[in-house]
Order: sequence, then C-alpha cells, then structure tokens
Amino acid sequence: MNDTKILGSPRQEIEAAINRSDLQKLLMISGLLHGHFCPYSALGVKAAARAMREMAARSEGMEELVAIVETNNCFSDGVQIVTGCSFGNNGLIYKDFGKTAFTLAKRTGNGIRISVKPGRIREEYSPEVSELWEKVVIKRSANEAETKRLKELWAKLSFQVLEIPDEEVLDIRKVNVEIPSYARIFASVTCSVCGESIMEPRARVKDGKYVCLPCSGQSYYQLTGDGISVSD
Repeated sequence: MNDTKILGSPRQEIEAAINRSDLQKLLMISGLLHGHFCPYSALGVKAAARAMREMAARSEGMEELVAIVETNNCFSDGVQIVTGCSFGNNGLIYKDFGKTAFTLAKRTGNGIRISVKPGRIREEYSPEVSELWEKVVIKRSANEAETKRLKELWAKLSFQVLEIPDEEVLDIRKVNVEIPSYARIFASVTCSVCGESIMEPRARVKDGKYVCLPCSGQSYYQLTGDGISVSD
C-alpha cells in the first residue's frame, strides 16, 4: 500500500466535498453508513456541511470537534459522516430530546446549532412517498413492489432535499456550549463469570470479584429506536 495514502487523512474526500459544497457526494458517502438514501439523512448531511463550512472546521477524530445530536433518527447518521464525530472517537454526544437538531462545537465552546424547521418533508414534496411510508415503515404491511417503489422515491427525494435553500428547512444560530473534558482512559478488568474484559467503571463487584453488568444481573442503560431506556 502507498505510504502517502496511509499517512494522509482518511477524510480527504469528505473534506474536499465539504469545501466545494458537494452535498451529493457527501450523501453518497453517508449511504455507506446509513444503508440507503432518505431525506432525513440528507438533512443531516446538509446541516452538518453548513456547520463545518461556517466554522471552517476540520475533524481528525481526536475530540477537537464535538457534535451534540438530539435525536437517534436518520439525521444523525448524516451528521456523523460529515463531521467525523462518532461514539467511537468520543466526538459524539447524544441528548435524548427527540429533536431533529445538532450542535457542532470546538473545544472553546463556540459552536453552531442547526435544527430542522417544522414541516413534513415527505408530504410536502411527494404525497406518494407519504402514503408508502405509512404502509412500509409504520404499518409494516407493504408488499415487495411497494417497498421497492418507496426506496426508489425515497432516494430521489433525498437528492431533491439537497437542492432546497438552507434557510427554507434549517434554523441556524451561533451558540456557546460547555464541552466535556477529553475522554478519560480507564483500566480494564476481567469478569469473574464470563471471562470477558470490561471497562473498570462499568464493572460491578460480586462476592469480592469483578463481574460485568450482564453477569451481575443488575439493570443497565441501552439505546434503541425508542431512545434511552433501562433494561428490565
């Protein structure tokens, strides 16, 4: 493998697309994570690209940038791809507000919050999509042809959303937020029951030995499509 490729930024293609406002390219890349094209991941791409340009920001995944997302829907996948902030690199903060919005901030606390304006994109721009959405996604009662048709229209609508002027669909304002300290590095311990490695602050002690949460029988937090909940 070429050493230049190894040493160069893996985000070069994304950064170049941000700089030239190539939202179509960014949406294509976001599809690698999201698995399909939809207008809400497109809105995430659109919002994140605007924030990155406004702040002249670059991300190397070293917590120099923080993205605070307020929803766990499709929008957040577009945000993660474009900003380079993710759970894995500790650059993503999730607030379970249920709002299609996010804040991009530098470590100074200076940032931009962008929210999607009220309005139902799928109904306003394609009534057929709205009807199919109800059958395919809400009621899970669609046949194969209807599901295929929704995917086709959904993809088409996604790229149409990119052409809408930002001010028509996005509310953009400068903010100042409190940024958490850099992520701490914790020691690992071994569960005495299953033998797997655990981050020490997530371990519990049972009969004087470390155990993981599943083996402890205690409840724990989990993030599902419904948001954050406590396990039974």
